[in-house]
Amino acid sequence: MKLRIERDVLAEAVAWTARSLPTRPSQPVLAGLVLTAAGDALILSAYNMEVSARAEVEAAVESEGTVVVSGRLLSDITRNLPAALVTLSLNGTRVDVTCGRSSFTVPTMSINEYPVLPQMPSFTGTVPSALFAQAVAQVQVASGRDESLPAFTGIRVEIAGDTVTMAATDRYRLAVREFTWTPETPGFEAQALVPARTLSDVAKGLSSHDPVSLALANSGAGEGLMGFECAGRRTTTRLLDGDFPGFRKLLPQEPTSIVYVETEELLGAVNRVALVAEKNQPVRMKVTAQELELSAGGDEAHATELLDGVLDGEPIEISFNPQFLAEGLGALRAPITRISCTTPAKPAIFTGVAERGAPANTEYQYLLMPVRLAG
Repeated sequence: MKLRIERDVLAEAVAWTARSLPTRPSQPVLAGLVLTAAGDALILSAYNMEVSARAEVEAAVESEGTVVVSGRLLSDITRNLPAALVTLSLNGTRVDVTCGRSSFTVPTMSINEYPVLPQMPSFTGTVPSALFAQAVAQVQVASGRDESLPAFTGIRVEIAGDTVTMAATDRYRLAVREFTWTPETPGFEAQALVPARTLSDVAKGLSSHDPVSLALANSGAGEGLMGFECAGRRTTTRLLDGDFPGFRKLLPQEPTSIVYVETEELLGAVNRVALVAEKNQPVRMKVTAQELELSAGGDEAHATELLDGVLDGEPIEISFNPQFLAEGLGALRAPITRISCTTPAKPAIFTGVAERGAPANTEYQYLLMPVRLAG
């Protein structure tokens, strides 16, 4: 194998593919990247037995071949090479990496021990990459971190015709995002529970001007696998087992109090008053017809901040986990936050709107359980 390739092209492709490498591989060869020189392209691939990644980039191939090298080492090398053309050539059991006056020799790993990458399911439709990345980021904030409850560490993906719904919950909050896409087959329906961390990495890594193609098998040989492809990069991930809760019934429909407030002002105020909130202490929100008051802390340290707000309905006083509240506000991406409440003991729904007094925008909804105060 021998080829020449632009340094930036190689470094970017190696870095993207190496993101799928396991930190503690069950087999040493799984820490490797597979490099395949064929035709006029270099194909890089990685597989950790759960997630696979494949990137194809243009290269001047002098002789074809396939090798496996340490992914972390190659990533470190390519990231620090000078700005010049890179030559990769197989020399016995080693790969020579030459760039300008820099040269490295990297040992190869056994290609025969490397597992076969899973096949991509049939493509089911496309969505703009920026929209896809935004939607995933908005729901991923509510996903759980407790690996003992795997169903809550995933993002539920539901496809019904031209509508995709994503949802995530850690039992204390729920984020739901709907968007339209272009299905390959009208009326296509499918459901999947995708690991949230993996889906977030995929969405960030595939963000470009090209649309993202989604591949999801409804049944048959590709069951339990979801794939994504954009601009020559392809990823597959195994789906999670377990039952995701019926999230739609959790969204209250008849609020008794609706509050409108500037999103950036509220987020800044939450971050400030939370500075005096000790571990597990909430931020208290008191809303009247005249203003919105945020407070936190106790006898030794206390903070209060007043904000202008518009109240539609009954005054209310409700408390929230400050981190969960701040993350939800950051995910809204709208100038005005609309907070729909029923009672201080029941969940509130946060949505983003363009102006005060506007109806709820159900495209993105963030439900947050309140913190019940003693007494």
